[in-house]
Amino acid sequence: MAAAAEEAGCRRVGFVGAGRMAEAIAQGLIQAGKVEAEHVLASAPSDKNLCRFRAMGCQTTHSNPEVLHSCSLVFFATKPHVLPAVLVEVAPAVTAEHILVSVAAGVSLSTLEELLPPTARVLRVSPNLPCIVQEGAMVMARGRHAGSYEAQLLRSLLEACGQCEEVPEAQVDVHTGLSGSGVAFVCAFSEALAEGAIKMGMPSGLAHRITAQTLLGTAKVLLQKGQHPAQLRTDVCTPGGTTIYGLHALEQGGLRATAMSAVEAATCRARELSRK
Repeated sequence: MAAAAEEAGCRRVGFVGAGRMAEAIAQGLIQAGKVEAEHVLASAPSDKNLCRFRAMGCQTTHSNPEVLHSCSLVFFATKPHVLPAVLVEVAPAVTAEHILVSVAAGVSLSTLEELLPPTARVLRVSPNLPCIVQEGAMVMARGRHAGSYEAQLLRSLLEACGQCEEVPEAQVDVHTGLSGSGVAFVCAFSEALAEGAIKMGMPSGLAHRITAQTLLGTAKVLLQKGQHPAQLRTDVCTPGGTTIYGLHALEQGGLRATAMSAVEAATCRARELSRK
């Protein structure tokens, strides 16, 4: 891992596609010192998103093949429906030196490998929006020709943007349902908690700030102590106290079943999109 991390700092890193997720990953890598800003090159059809890369001190271009010619590690961060055409465009520029990483949702490793040269080293990453504040929850899967070196290199880079774990590709769509879509589920729950406090008389701004901090603090306890959520929930509950009354209300509303169904529905939709 140390060797991979050391080499990461010497590489030029490219981004084909310059949207929010590409920006978030680039920002995390630069802020963590994983790569120098001037060693980052991003491409996009227009200047709309490229201006944010320039503001970070990165190089930009309108040519996708130029990114491949200049960088050995390339992130493909286009819209999923655009990616196949982009891969066909850049395929002639791919060499044995390249490590190619797709962050496009729903585009399988087999599709990536089919559109690229036969021995291309390809990995697939599923990020989520908190990467923009370097608190992402990411998973990655290797293609047929990507080995442990490529996986270690990518992981050492992406840890600048949050937590990154390697999984079989079959779990990538589950991650999309849990963590990609889960950001919206948590926001819906956060909004509901705050509105409960507002109903009981707390000012709106204060209610939303306290709710967000409660979610943040709870997540940190779970991660730092390695506790199962049920244990922390039990620690908070006292017989006949306020929390058990509130939990009873949540159970009456079907919170658990609804949350499980939300992850299931989002995962099934991710799998459906992957098959298209």
